[in-house]
Amino acid sequence: MQALLNPSPLKYGALPFDQFQTADFLPALEVAIKDAYVELEHWKKERSAAFKDVIVSLDDLRETISQISSIFYNLHSAHTNDELEKIAPEISTKLTKFSNDVTLDPIVFARIEECWNTRDKQNLTTEEMMILNKTYKSFVRNGAKLQEAAKTRMRQIDEALAKLSISFSQNVLKATNNFEKFITDKALLDGLPESFLEASSEAAEKKGKKGQWLLTLDYPMIVPVLTYAKNRELRREMFLAHSSKAFSGDLDNKPNILEVVKLRYERANLLGYKTHADYVLEERMADTPEKVKNFLSELNVKAKPHAQREIAKLTNLALELDGIKQLEKWDSAYYSEILKKREIGFDEEVLRPYFSLEKVIAGIFQVTQKLYGLNYKELTDLPVYHEDVKVYEVTDKNGFVGLFYMDFFPRASKRGGAWMTSFVDQGISRGESRRPHVAIVCNFTKPTNTKPSLLTLNEVTTLYHEFGHALHGLLSKCKYTSLSGTNVYWDFVELPSQIMENWVHEKDCLDLFAAHYVTGEKISTDLIEKIKKSGSFLEGLATMRQLTFATLDMHWHSQDPKAFADVLKVEAQATKDLSFLPDVPGTSISCSFSHIFAGGYSAGYYSYKWAEVLDADAFEYFKEKGIFNPEVAKLFRENILERGGTEHPMNLYKKFRGKEPNVDALLRRAGIIN
Repeated sequence: MQALLNPSPLKYGALPFDQFQTADFLPALEVAIKDAYVELEHWKKERSAAFKDVIVSLDDLRETISQISSIFYNLHSAHTNDELEKIAPEISTKLTKFSNDVTLDPIVFARIEECWNTRDKQNLTTEEMMILNKTYKSFVRNGAKLQEAAKTRMRQIDEALAKLSISFSQNVLKATNNFEKFITDKALLDGLPESFLEASSEAAEKKGKKGQWLLTLDYPMIVPVLTYAKNRELRREMFLAHSSKAFSGDLDNKPNILEVVKLRYERANLLGYKTHADYVLEERMADTPEKVKNFLSELNVKAKPHAQREIAKLTNLALELDGIKQLEKWDSAYYSEILKKREIGFDEEVLRPYFSLEKVIAGIFQVTQKLYGLNYKELTDLPVYHEDVKVYEVTDKNGFVGLFYMDFFPRASKRGGAWMTSFVDQGISRGESRRPHVAIVCNFTKPTNTKPSLLTLNEVTTLYHEFGHALHGLLSKCKYTSLSGTNVYWDFVELPSQIMENWVHEKDCLDLFAAHYVTGEKISTDLIEKIKKSGSFLEGLATMRQLTFATLDMHWHSQDPKAFADVLKVEAQATKDLSFLPDVPGTSISCSFSHIFAGGYSAGYYSYKWAEVLDADAFEYFKEKGIFNPEVAKLFRENILERGGTEHPMNLYKKFRGKEPNVDALLRRAGIIN
């Protein structure tokens, strides 16, 4: 338990993962909360309205609680177990109660309000003004000015939402892990790459089914099946399994969804907001639901005609090759791949031998060395939370930058998808300056007995995306942790990640690492050109897919949900003008839409497209000057990556770019306009 409560004695303060015991989390949290209450009582008796005595000291007394919760939730996502799952609701309840006890305490708020009211007399820096503003608004936005009855209801809502989020997430993970399909007839897997067959065979053998092939709902398996399997019935079965996760039975998320949106709406109303979306967007670049809807509508108008032409091509191809008169959702990826081969001679599987994970990692190390002068050294003497995890010391010309953990392969204890996270945020905590400890967690194709981990182009892009988030955390140079790194507006946080994806399509970048894992032969100029073309291939449909998710999110959160009784009817209403293929009974987007029901993206999924405008405009600047231009990289580092949330993001962007972004940059990159 002491390992969770005390500062780490290890180099750079690295977390002693080998000393963390699941049974210690609850008692350690209880001790930390008890100590924090004692400190809080002393804090409440202070009379100073000075920034450091109010804001800084309040953050400090919550530090140990924040550290324990960070470790717990990171492990809960990346390496869970039955006991962690069991205590997660209680952990969530205790954290929510403590947070509400602080936020809703009238004496606590009175001190913060006094600091706020005297801010102009305190000679505060820009960063101090930002954190004071953020803290004050956070208290107000979480009920500090409510009457007692409303505060009581707020507590009930927050505790219920915390439990619902955990339940939603657990249902999705369990539903994913519950599905296994063993194949005994190899002919059913016709069309799938040899690398997939080898991995699938090894997975089956580990389950005691030697001579068979195991299919699961992990992304490295579901994506190849839908993309390459010639057997249409197999594609259909896998699509249905993937798209019906947590849709029915004991793991049904539909009741969770309806309760979540109802409670979020009620909470927003308590605070004086029309809807949950109005509440969320007050603290976003987009400002209002109307602005988001107009943004999505503008993209829809420009992308839909392209998507309609693209779906017509796929429909005609399915009819021509296989006599299929009605294209279905389990067909689109398959015929898209065939169409890509026809139109640009591009087969993504041809790229795998050039994208061994080790070389891709070495390549991105080189990219960030060229851009930001970063150096990486693997540390084998520090503990990690799973044997697959590697940890690196990151340095630059000025010394230590941070610790960087990488965790790449699927396992039953890890949720699906890919994400960046932080174990230790950069900034001053309790008077000590800390450098960040960040991690990227993915679910990539595993190595086999005969081959290293060979990535798809999409997986390489995912790695660059998450690495961009990691850079945002690692390169932070802020004073206060609550503003450092990725602690920025949600519709700005994707800029550092999405801009990194652009390098994957550039010859000067690919030449650094894309070499055949057997022969060492560099990737050809012809293949690089095809990669570039593939970046905007069927971009109309890709845009419409993202618009579907964003529009569904806004539909759930920008109106009174009292009329919402049927999840599927809500989905159908929200997406009726965005889908080109028939709905599939028994499937649902929402039931496994963890971003908005168990993550931080509610009323915020639009931010991926919003940030694409930023990253397309920003990368045009790099292209104008050279993708490794040191002056542009310095501007991006100093004004975006180092500054966290210390200024309004548009101010930071204009300091980097010299102007506001233009949506046409995105449309040009997508090939939607010239």
